[in-house]
Amino acid sequence: MPDMSASASLAMTHLVTFAKEVDEDKVTPGVLGFIVFAAMALAVWALMKSMSRHMNRVDFTQVPDPKAEQAEQAEPEPADAEASGQGKQKQG
Repeated sequence: MPDMSASASLAMTHLVTFAKEVDEDKVTPGVLGFIVFAAMALAVWALMKSMSRHMNRVDFTQVPDPKAEQAEQAEPEPADAEASGQGKQKQG
């Protein structure tokens, strides 16, 4: 590298000495690990924001079913018979 400036050369000498001080048996995730972690964090943030937006669009008001109301009016049963499990049994 013939065109290396003095500051770049000085920075390289400091980085090389720092690299020799690091324990060679120690494994670290490094820059690639940080980039992967940051990408996953951004993806989770984007998914949470999208889910929040979709949940805000949902209308939680429930409209009663007219067919169910007609069926209830056609066959009224006593409440205590349903609770005891004896509704609509044949008496014979």
